[in-house]
Amino acid sequence: MKKIWLSSPHMGENELTYLQEAFSSNWIAPLGPAVDGFEEDLQKFLKIKSVAALSSGTAAMHLALQLLGVGPGDFVICQSFTFAATANPIRYLGATPVFVDSEMDTWNMDPECLQQAIELCLSKGVMPKVIVPVHVYGVPAKMNEINAIAHKYSIPVVEDAAEALGSTYHGKACGSLGQFGVLSFNGNKIITTSGGGALASNNEQLVSRARFLATQARDPAPHYQHSVIGYNYRLSNLCAAIGRGQMEVLPERVNQRRANYEYYYSRLSGVAGIKFVEERPGMYSNRWLTTITIDEQQTGGINREAVRHALLQEHIESRPLWKPMHLQVSYKDAPVVLNGVSAHLFEQGLCLPSGSNLTEEELDKVTRVIEAQFF
Repeated sequence: MKKIWLSSPHMGENELTYLQEAFSSNWIAPLGPAVDGFEEDLQKFLKIKSVAALSSGTAAMHLALQLLGVGPGDFVICQSFTFAATANPIRYLGATPVFVDSEMDTWNMDPECLQQAIELCLSKGVMPKVIVPVHVYGVPAKMNEINAIAHKYSIPVVEDAAEALGSTYHGKACGSLGQFGVLSFNGNKIITTSGGGALASNNEQLVSRARFLATQARDPAPHYQHSVIGYNYRLSNLCAAIGRGQMEVLPERVNQRRANYEYYYSRLSGVAGIKFVEERPGMYSNRWLTTITIDEQQTGGINREAVRHALLQEHIESRPLWKPMHLQVSYKDAPVVLNGVSAHLFEQGLCLPSGSNLTEEELDKVTRVIEAQFF
């Protein structure tokens, strides 16, 4: 039986052309013209001044926080409902994450909890160094409210848009709404470079510094000279070649993912106990993953796990929503401001197969398996 994956890579027509150009020109070295071209493609798409193509979204987050001066003794306010890669770089730098719960409209950082988190930090005599909201599953966070609070206290914002390339907020691209935007091109993302990420900003000087640090911080000298510690964080020319081809089909991929959401919504939104995250005014989601919550109090006892196991038996991959960072053993001692939303979402939520290469027959099969649990 053919397996239906949660979000598999989907190649277009020109990725191989760009790769062949790299091979024919012998640009197999880590850096090359495909990297420059990929960065330019991203700059144009995001309508932002500068982008550094990197080895991962985690590397981009690490560099963003370092460039903003995060270090030992600092507090960084971070969305709890996210993947670990959002929070781990805070610890890499010796700082303390202060986790903030979500609101129900978008499942992203709750502005009210953010205000409380800042007050918590100030009560300890420390001004937070950075605020890190996330556009979880491609749904834009309430950036106007978050940025207004950040501006009030002069705290920079690093926007985790790893899941949100192609999403917009009041007409502006997600990834261009903070001091830095972090992107990911992991194999399951809306476009992929196999592995990779990017750091975006309107501050060209800081992005230039990111490139320097990401290339082992090698000083301009005929020998290997290093005045500061650097990293091996640059994207390879071959991966960037794949990215150039993927950028050409990004609008199509967004449309395909949004069509998946509409299909599931049309079939399942009327089922008692199943809810979707709907777009709020001014928000446009790439619908990287279609997600639902299942309330067993309204379904007669059928819960998320029952549906997930039913899908698994039919070789259909699904996944619970992110386990909040404040519930992870590795962050059990971190400060946190809670309202209960993210824990509730983790208990009830499920990610459905959402690849842009899903066929209508596969979407129908997924939906029929789910419907069979309720009817």
